[in-house]
Amino acid sequence: MNKLAVIALGGNALLRGNQIGTIEEQEQNTFDTLENIVYMIKEGYDIIIGHGNGPQVGNILMRNDAGEQMYNIPQMPLDVCVADSQGGIGYMIERMLRNVLKKHGIEKNVVPVVTSVIVDKDDPAFKDPQKRVGKIYSKEEADKLAADKGWEFKEEVKADGGWRRVVPSPKPIGIMNQDIIEKLAREGNIVIAVGGGGVPVYIDEKNDVRPAEAVIDKDAASSLLGSKIGADEFYILTDVPYVYINFKKENEEIKEFLNIADAEKYMEEGQFSKGSMAPKIQACIDFVKKGGNKSVITESTKLEDRTYGTKITMEYED
Repeated sequence: MNKLAVIALGGNALLRGNQIGTIEEQEQNTFDTLENIVYMIKEGYDIIIGHGNGPQVGNILMRNDAGEQMYNIPQMPLDVCVADSQGGIGYMIERMLRNVLKKHGIEKNVVPVVTSVIVDKDDPAFKDPQKRVGKIYSKEEADKLAADKGWEFKEEVKADGGWRRVVPSPKPIGIMNQDIIEKLAREGNIVIAVGGGGVPVYIDEKNDVRPAEAVIDKDAASSLLGSKIGADEFYILTDVPYVYINFKKENEEIKEFLNIADAEKYMEEGQFSKGSMAPKIQACIDFVKKGGNKSVITESTKLEDRTYGTKITMEYED
């Protein structure tokens, strides 16, 4: 049986920080990133691709606002917006990957799957929303939306100020259609799944699938999918080539290899930012502790060069 790898594309893999987000920019970034997985395909890996959606779903939410304010078009709920972003980004990744494969003379099916991810409706995150989404509002606008729609807001700490909507980010506990995703991948198809962390849903007392007004961390969802289907390796492609401790300090140190014990120790010490690296490290820890062989965090264009990247394993590699 071929090795099965889950590869989570971070936001930087699709949209660079200094770009405005045109489709031409996103397509070129995606093409360049996907070039880096060709070697894995040639080495016989079966592959599942996850991806972020932060800028894209934020733009969808802003279009929601503009449509309601200017044309009285009813707003769609957050779960539908996440599904919209999954479909659009999945299509873009599929098209760019087909072009990459053609360039290298590789014949593969590429299959995007709009994926619902199950959360617990009693997850504490629903009582403490922290994930910022959508546009920045004035205090008056935020107060009106809070009164009209029941949304919650937090003040922005950036220089420009303003208020942004915050939503829960519950822990994923199940992946819908995981067996089909695994089957497709193990048959040699490249599958795009759990985009943007998946569409958040919960199962009610009647066993009906219900939408959750939330967003799910895409690394946590990709890690969970990998664990559920017995993937061998888990990769997070981001905007740094390594994990660092004492980041941006005089005693900054690259960590090319981490075992679980040291990774957990650094997490407890607060070495990793909660809004950036900590969720990635936790996703890698979870994957390995649930049976995965190895997790890797690396820069989105450095995957093929194995001198880069932080490798996280149960014990230190020989």
